[in-house]
Amino acid sequence: MSDEPEVLLEQRGGLGLITLNRPKAINALNHAMTLAITEQLRAWATDDSIRHVAITGAGERGLCAGGDIVAIHHDAKEQQAAGHIGSAADSATGKFWRDEYILNALIGRYPKPYIAVMDGIVMGGGVGLSAHGSHRIVTERSTIGMPEVGIGFIPDVGGTYLLARTPGELGTHIALTTARMKAGDAIATGFADHFVPAEQIPALLTRLETAAAADVIAEFAGAAPESVMLGARDWIDTCYSAETVAEIVDRLRGAGNPEAEKAATDILSKSPVALQVTLRSLRSARKAGSLEAVLNEEYRVSVASLASHDLVEGIRAQVIDKDRNPNWSPATAADVTADRVEAYFAELGSRELGLTIPEEER
Repeated sequence: MSDEPEVLLEQRGGLGLITLNRPKAINALNHAMTLAITEQLRAWATDDSIRHVAITGAGERGLCAGGDIVAIHHDAKEQQAAGHIGSAADSATGKFWRDEYILNALIGRYPKPYIAVMDGIVMGGGVGLSAHGSHRIVTERSTIGMPEVGIGFIPDVGGTYLLARTPGELGTHIALTTARMKAGDAIATGFADHFVPAEQIPALLTRLETAAAADVIAEFAGAAPESVMLGARDWIDTCYSAETVAEIVDRLRGAGNPEAEKAATDILSKSPVALQVTLRSLRSARKAGSLEAVLNEEYRVSVASLASHDLVEGIRAQVIDKDRNPNWSPATAADVTADRVEAYFAELGSRELGLTIPEEER
C-alpha cells in the first residue's frame, strides 16, 4: 500500500494545484479526498497569493473515473440487509454524497479561475470535479461521460444540470445511452471550453505559476476537433424530445438510421427504473434556476437509490462479478410504475442537502 497522499495539494507560485493521486484506480474519488479538496479550496479562495486553481490527475489514464462504486455497492447492500433505508442519508455513502455535492457547488461558484484539465477518462464524479469549473480543458485523449444508468444509478454531481443545458436533446442521448464524449463533443455540448494537446499540459501548468489563466489558455489552446454528436442532432432532437423512455425508443427504432437503432439497443440494456428517473431528472433540471437547486434534487434521488435493487445489481454485474448481465427489477419500462419513480424524489426532511445560492450572487 502506497504511503503517498490520495490527493496532492500544493502551491506553485500563484497557482494552487490539486492532483488526484490514485492512478491505479484512475483517480477514483472517495470521501477523504473530497473533504481535503474542499478544505483547501476554501483556504485558497481567500489567499491573496493564489491567483487561480487547477485540478489534474496523476498517471496517464485520466483525471478521474468517478466515485468509488465498489464501496457504494457494499454500503448499499449493508443498508438494505439491515433495514436502514429510511436513514440512508446518514450512511457512509449518504455522507460522502452530501460532501461531494457541496464541493460541486463550491466549484461552480469559485471566486477565482478554476482550471480543470480533463485529460483521459473523466466519468461521473470526475465530471463533478471539473465541468462546473470556469476554464475546462480537454485533450485528444479525453473521454467524458455520465455512465450511471448502466449501473442502475442516476446522473448526479450536478450532471443533470449540465446535460439539461446541452444543445437540443444531446444531453438526453448521452444520459440514456451512456454515450462517451470525445474532445469535440465535450466542447460542443458545454462540458468543456478549450482544446489543448496532451503533450502541452505540463508546460501550460508551469506557465500558470506566473501568468493569468486566460492568457495562458489562449497561448496553448487550439481549434476544437469536430463534434460527431453535433452532426447527429437532427435525429437526436427528434427522437429524444418524446415524453417517455418507451416513446424515445420507439422513435429511435423508427428513424431508419443505424446510429439511432444502436442507441435504442443501448438504452434497452440499461436499468428501466434508472432510465425513467433519469429522464424526469433531466426535464426537472432544465427548469431549475441554479446548480444548487439541481444538486438538492439529485441528493434526494441518490439517497433513494441506496434502497434500490438495481444499484446493487448494476455494480455487481459491471464491476464486482463483471458478467455484464444485470438482472434488472423491474425488467422492462412497462413495469416501472409512476409511484416507483415518484419515490426517488421524496423530500428528506431534516436530512435534505439544503444548498442555497450565496446572497451576494442572487
